[in-house]
Amino acid sequence: MTLKNRLTVLTMAVGIFLCMLDTTIMNIALPAIQSGLHVSLSSLSWALNVYTITFAVFTIPLGRLSDQLGRHKVYVAGLALFLLGSIASGTAADTTMLIAGRALQSLGTAIVFPASMTIGIASVTMAHRTPVVATLGLTQALAAALGPTLGGIVTQYLGWRWVFFMNVPLVIVALGLSLWLLPLKNESRTAAKIDVIGMLLSMILLFSLTLALVQGSVWGWTSVSILSLFAISGVSLIAFIVAERFVNEPMIPLSLFAHRQFAGAVLAIVLTGIFLVAVMVIFPTFFTKVQGKSELAAALMITPASLMIFILAPISGNIINKIGPRVMVSTGFILLILGYATIYFMNPDQYAQVVIALLFIGAGFGLVAGPIVVLGAADFTGDLLTASQSVLGLFRQIGTVLAVAIFVSALTANLKTAKTTAINNTEDYVQTLALPKAAKQTIMTKADAQIKSENTASDHTTGISKTDETKLIQQTYQRALQTNSNDNLPLAAKQAIHAKVTTAIQKKVTTDNRLINRATTHIKQASKQQITEAFMSPYKKALPFLIIASLTSLLFYRRRDLNRE
Repeated sequence: MTLKNRLTVLTMAVGIFLCMLDTTIMNIALPAIQSGLHVSLSSLSWALNVYTITFAVFTIPLGRLSDQLGRHKVYVAGLALFLLGSIASGTAADTTMLIAGRALQSLGTAIVFPASMTIGIASVTMAHRTPVVATLGLTQALAAALGPTLGGIVTQYLGWRWVFFMNVPLVIVALGLSLWLLPLKNESRTAAKIDVIGMLLSMILLFSLTLALVQGSVWGWTSVSILSLFAISGVSLIAFIVAERFVNEPMIPLSLFAHRQFAGAVLAIVLTGIFLVAVMVIFPTFFTKVQGKSELAAALMITPASLMIFILAPISGNIINKIGPRVMVSTGFILLILGYATIYFMNPDQYAQVVIALLFIGAGFGLVAGPIVVLGAADFTGDLLTASQSVLGLFRQIGTVLAVAIFVSALTANLKTAKTTAINNTEDYVQTLALPKAAKQTIMTKADAQIKSENTASDHTTGISKTDETKLIQQTYQRALQTNSNDNLPLAAKQAIHAKVTTAIQKKVTTDNRLINRATTHIKQASKQQITEAFMSPYKKALPFLIIASLTSLLFYRRRDLNRE
């Protein structure tokens, strides 16, 4: 490869890195954004949803249009949109502006992502294709995996606005390199007509599907709205398939799926994405909520998975032909299974055990991520290459959406049950304590708030304070004087009564505080166990499905079959 080819691939890698990074980097910054903009988490969630939905809906139509209008010019326009969206998001004064900025970002992403893959792959000869595809594929996987970690670091030291501002210098560099390296004049275009019906049907399908998935746990999976959205997506899918079969120049050539390894790559990219994103997005929440870690610490705690992806994805992509796709993908799924099996049996409070699970999961995803991008590109050229990359990018995003929809929905249901159980158990336990009614009520009030916030790691003091002890002594002393018919007691007698009351109250307070502390520790441990199990349960239930998903590896050829296709 020439220097220009290498720089072109590097420029495309920067574009892909930015696109995929912004799918996950914002999640861990949500609490800081919520505080900074003074908004509810439910309204803020649309800043995440709009990115997901817009990316999914427009990736294929805009990828197709880029071929017809000129990939290079459209790519530069996409970078400019992403830049404007990043600036708008970083300077947002309210939720509306943030959502608008994220929508702009996502429109840019829908252009840049497939165009980056297509331009990067098309810039080299077929002989150099595998390492280039592996590099661009690694960039996708690594950016998505690094998102929570970088988000935590940037939020901790620079503030949440820099989660968006950090894109600006990278986009400017990418724009400068693109204007220098890419021929914008007289570039080749596809003369095919725009498949308007296919475009509209695909947009309806993807909008209704992604909206249903991201809002299912909020609106209710059996609500009329969600069921209607699923019905619309189902009808749109059937209509889209029928329409694409009868148009001369379809937006998505269905012949792509006749390639067995491309179909396998699509399926594998969705399934492995689900099982990776489920860990990378939800585990930081577990570390912060349940274990009381800071956002930065939680972000750093999941880096073992990112490290393994960084090491193994490029290696696996480059040696796939020596080992064979089936062996490579099968090994990746086996490691993913070992990672989820480790979660099944581990104690989450022992971080060494968590590290083992993350290493297995990162290694497994890394071994699959490299090959499936290479296999997904196959030997496609021209329109088929663009379509293949748009489809892979779309399904990668669908995998992310499915992961959040499935695991967050399961987690929400589990947490609701766990909180109810923990509160009921706490009430039953507190009633058995030999404590004053007021002390019991104080314990219950603080325990209730702690359980509902899922913040079982916080240390709330529920014992009788020195101030309350002093008040109690004074109240008891006054009652003792009132019970004595002679109000004109000598000073020495009053002092003796006060000393006796003080000794009795202090002894009682010491006994009660000891009991309260034991009760608080018991409640905290029991609640933490309930909440921890609620977080870990979805992963345990997912293990059998991951084992079944591993059968996807059978779609890929063995090494000796590669030349028989």
